[in-house]
Amino acid sequence: MPQAKSAANSGRYTAPKPKSDKHSPYWLPVLMGTAFCMGLAIIVLNYLNVLPGPNPENRYLFIGLTWVILGFGLASTYK
Repeated sequence: MPQAKSAANSGRYTAPKPKSDKHSPYWLPVLMGTAFCMGLAIIVLNYLNVLPGPNPENRYLFIGLTWVILGFGLASTYK
């Protein structure tokens, strides 16, 4: 039965990535955390009836969820 070649014995060379490609910019985690906190704060304040308007409103819920989705989008690009 033939043996499978390992990556080290195959003769292929993969160049290392430059160090500048190995990490995200410093502002990305700050913006990501801010987006998560803003979304959470809007949703919680909506249900505590602190935001203007009668009773909890759907528009504040959607605004808060948009901020949270933005945070997850930024988290997917974080290295």
